[in-house]
Amino acid sequence: MPNSPRLETLPKLYPILDASFEKAWPAKAAVQALARAGCRIIQLRAKKLSGRAFHDWACEAQETARPMGVILIVNDRVDVALTARAAGVHLGQDDLSAMAARRVLGDGAIIGLSTHTVEQAAAAERLPVDYVAIGPAFPTVTKEKTDRPLGPEGIARVREVVGKPLVAIGGITLENGPSLLRAGADSLAVISALMGAGELTGTARRMLESW
Repeated sequence: MPNSPRLETLPKLYPILDASFEKAWPAKAAVQALARAGCRIIQLRAKKLSGRAFHDWACEAQETARPMGVILIVNDRVDVALTARAAGVHLGQDDLSAMAARRVLGDGAIIGLSTHTVEQAAAAERLPVDYVAIGPAFPTVTKEKTDRPLGPEGIARVREVVGKPLVAIGGITLENGPSLLRAGADSLAVISALMGAGELTGTARRMLESW
């Protein structure tokens, strides 16, 4: 992996740039808008792109992010994270294992892992990952199938078994985000409430300032 900036702690807002919003927010414009708001980490998510298309999209985002001091994390694809020289990867339960991803990307990479239950989160605590994500926190439209929303009470239960930085994801908005932070989440991953906004910089800035 390249010499990328590292975060000692995760910021409260963890934007996810989804390729399905590409027409409204191309990679370069979206990264610039989020950086202007003060975001320092962005995840790239592209469930329906081919490996080549995802790589090209990630490289475009990286060209903009690097000089602006923004850390890019690639969702699911360890190969894309490596070849696009991203700072790390965010893995799902069915992706390459965290141990294998660590061997490929090295000790300097940032690796996150999605979980959906207290049991999965507890297991993730023992893996070579930098943070644990848990969700869905609230009902969400960005996944075709979801588990039952955890709500703040579920996040609090996960916090009891996870000592690593905890990222909540799923249906998070400006209004409901604070309840998850009070429940123990360190960072909130947001897709629709950001990418569906007409003014990305202002929306992200309000979240950063409010949370």
